[in-house]
Amino acid sequence: MKPSIAIVGCGKVGTSMGIYFAEAGYKLAGFASKSLLSAKRAAGIVETDNFSDVPWEITKKADIIFLTTPDSAIEDTCSSISSHSGFRKDAVVFHCSGALPSTILASAKDCEAFTGSMHPLQTFASVEPTYNPFQGIVVSVEGDDRAVSAAKEIAADLGAECFTIKTENKTLYHASAVAASNYLVTLLDMSFRLIGTAGVSDRDAFKALKPLIKSTLSNIEQVGISKALTGPIVRGDIETVEKHIEEIGSKIPDLLDLYKTLGRHTADIAMADGVLSEASAQKLKKIFID
Repeated sequence: MKPSIAIVGCGKVGTSMGIYFAEAGYKLAGFASKSLLSAKRAAGIVETDNFSDVPWEITKKADIIFLTTPDSAIEDTCSSISSHSGFRKDAVVFHCSGALPSTILASAKDCEAFTGSMHPLQTFASVEPTYNPFQGIVVSVEGDDRAVSAAKEIAADLGAECFTIKTENKTLYHASAVAASNYLVTLLDMSFRLIGTAGVSDRDAFKALKPLIKSTLSNIEQVGISKALTGPIVRGDIETVEKHIEEIGSKIPDLLDLYKTLGRHTADIAMADGVLSEASAQKLKKIFID
């Protein structure tokens, strides 16, 4: 028999988890939220009557508790529940923050509970996703052995893969996720602005760039980061890079520093892999610094 689960925090992540926990056969002890309306909405989606704006009323009933509040509220929420003896002995308490370690749940140990973090490497755009957002993704876990073991089982039931990470490395792990997701958006904004200034409409820009983006990701998957590099920097084409810098500086100067910063790092990658000579790399990096 699967353990019962309570969810505290009924935003996109918490509600999505509730939906797919139910589909995976877990018994939902209920939902709690600072907003009673949010808790009621989440409970309604999975057809349970168990919801409250007093979290310990719900968490006392559960074997496993997920605190899916905003990061800034996780520690205080856990402390508040613990102070009301809101965790069962031997319950497992998780948060889903990518940036914070499981140690912020230390107050749960006052109730003799186990603690961990379970972070899905995924974006959640809606409280009612039209597909299972956990299917095929990777979930990182850390914390007490009991918590890590439970997280691995839960991840598998949701259709996700799982890896463990050291508690002290959570910040760098999260920075990686930010770079891969948020900064990719920033990078593509730069690309869209450049091609837009060249006279290509927004609609045509996406159509034109999408195959290039997809093929680059495919190349990275197949041959790795450095070997996936193409273009003027890898070729040591200094003249083309100089023209880029001149044109960007003239027409979209606010993007010039970003272009140069990316260029310097790209030259480092190409040189480290041996596809760009050190001499060419130094000439390019001088251009990017000037």
